[in-house]
Amino acid sequence: MDDAIRKAEALVEALSYIRRFRDRLTVVKLGGSAMEEPAALRATLQSVVFLETVGLRPVLVHGGGKPIDRAMAASGLVPKKIQGRRYTDDATLGIVVDVLTHDVNAGIVRQIRELGGRAVGLHTSTLQALHGERLMLPNPGGEPIDLGRVGQVTKVDGGLIGDFAHAGVVPVIPSLAYDADGGWLNVNADTAACAVAAELKAAKFVMLTDTPGILRNPKDPATLIQHLDSAECRQLVAEGVIDGGMIPKVEACFEALRAGVGKIHVIDGRQPYSLLLEIFTDTGVGTEIVL
Repeated sequence: MDDAIRKAEALVEALSYIRRFRDRLTVVKLGGSAMEEPAALRATLQSVVFLETVGLRPVLVHGGGKPIDRAMAASGLVPKKIQGRRYTDDATLGIVVDVLTHDVNAGIVRQIRELGGRAVGLHTSTLQALHGERLMLPNPGGEPIDLGRVGQVTKVDGGLIGDFAHAGVVPVIPSLAYDADGGWLNVNADTAACAVAAELKAAKFVMLTDTPGILRNPKDPATLIQHLDSAECRQLVAEGVIDGGMIPKVEACFEALRAGVGKIHVIDGRQPYSLLLEIFTDTGVGTEIVL
């Protein structure tokens, strides 16, 4: 009976959040071990189906770095990184598109349907959510750095995404954009997800990572920072707590917040049901970021 009461109390705690965010959009960026570990991915997708069932409107954006690396190795291609971004020639692009659309995206859509939800992959000529242009990195020494078929998002079809989401169908969006000539561009998944959240003015943008959130000491989960605003983030960057590849992620998050996203959450995708615990409990389990 005590266990049943605790379950009922959890439902009551969740009720106020369900009421507050019902019919509002929540963008979830899938990445890291949250996609690589079958049990973690299944728990995440169960959580997504729960969100949709109780009236929230989840939208998924994903990359697929490790599966792409494996597919490239199988084809005898060696990944090349420039300033942390994958150089994408035509051969690499073919593998990226194949893995993201036919493997990762199709697998996510299939699992959501198996779990009782409805989902659609948005990556075809008539159902393309992301549009972009080639990305050239600045080079202090002279000419901009060419990354090949690497792009940045210039337009998000918010109407297309919203139509599916509000009809109870979970949009699943790979980090690929169409350019003006109808060709594919390989886009960083974090920045793609930020662009989607910003265009939709999502109530929440949740980034699933391989850490409990933003840690004051990266080696100590007990140093989790539960709440951050822009001033505190700038201070953490100055102190070196937020550094390296995390800096552009945080900058992208604040661009999304300035565009109208309600709140951003950085959570551990490896923890079972972390998505539900973050959204439907008073304490949460990760780091929330606000302006």
